[in-house]
Amino acid sequence: MHFHRALPAIAVLSLALAACQRDEAPPVEPVPAASAPAVAAEPAPPGDQPDAHVPPANAMGTNVPQVVDGVVTFQGFGPAAFGSDAEQVRMVWGNDLGDAKPSEPGGCYYLTPPQMGTTDYGIGFMIEGDKFARIDVGNDGYTAPGGGKVGMERAEIERLYTGRVEASPHKYVEGAQTLRVTDTGGGTSALVFETDPAGKVTGWRIGVPPQVDYVERCG
Repeated sequence: MHFHRALPAIAVLSLALAACQRDEAPPVEPVPAASAPAVAAEPAPPGDQPDAHVPPANAMGTNVPQVVDGVVTFQGFGPAAFGSDAEQVRMVWGNDLGDAKPSEPGGCYYLTPPQMGTTDYGIGFMIEGDKFARIDVGNDGYTAPGGGKVGMERAEIERLYTGRVEASPHKYVEGAQTLRVTDTGGGTSALVFETDPAGKVTGWRIGVPPQVDYVERCG
């Protein structure tokens, strides 16, 4: 699924997060408020650092907060690690992520920020089995761990992730490719870029198997 090109956003909270967490999920660390200037998240491991920060989102006249490079990692979304529950993802995002629910207990669904007029954030958070499992990005403002972005050419992705890219034909789009990148930290998470037939990245996702490999999202 492709997202409309738009300005990315992450709202970060400044108050200490006091919600009770599930036993199996790590505690969520406090992060700054949405109205405050964006603060850089925990840096990605060496070799997975983006080359530069993206410009403030309000450069195009909106009030969407500035995006923070390094928030999306092989471990999750900031302090909300893969395996966390939906409430932790909501708390880290800090703004509205809609009211979606699974169609059946433990079913797959997405938390997505609502559009601001015609502006789509271009990001979604997959929940399945009541666990945070995957992030989908269709916006060139967000940087994947390692530096990959929407709009890049396949050759650039292969240069950024030398020796780590497993390419395969796209399941549905003739001539398109799926580029799967392994986690340098040795974890089970994976980063998957999708290209169009011309070799340009149209979107990417990151998460844990098997969800990260779902071509149909929640099917």
